[in-house]
Amino acid sequence: MMEPDPNMKVLVVDDSLVMRRIITNHLRALGYSNILEAENGKKALQILEKEQVGLIFSDWCMQVMHGIEVLRSVRKNEATKDIPFIMVTAEAQPHLILEAIRAKVSDYVVKPFTRENLRESIEKVFTLGPGAG
Repeated sequence: MMEPDPNMKVLVVDDSLVMRRIITNHLRALGYSNILEAENGKKALQILEKEQVGLIFSDWCMQVMHGIEVLRSVRKNEATKDIPFIMVTAEAQPHLILEAIRAKVSDYVVKPFTRENLRESIEKVFTLGPGAG
């Protein structure tokens, strides 16, 4: 069982600045200070080429590249395939959740959410490991 490292880099991907701020503020309150932000999936993949990231939070519906495409790219890449990936989205339809599970999402958090929801999700993915869903 891995423990989440509060010093790891956490990447928050969302096209909404407000939502990135909400997630970032919750993460800071949970003890994570090394937080990177991307306003779309394409930027997220560029960051992942340069940075050692330990956890990814991503929205589903974004301009440029959807979160599901980011997830698939992360899982296909040998260097990033094991990074825990938590989808944080308003998309709660069962077929979309199933699509994310098939793409090996680590966890799925539906908006609106609380700080406690994020903490539980982080604990879950680090207890069960990547792609455990």
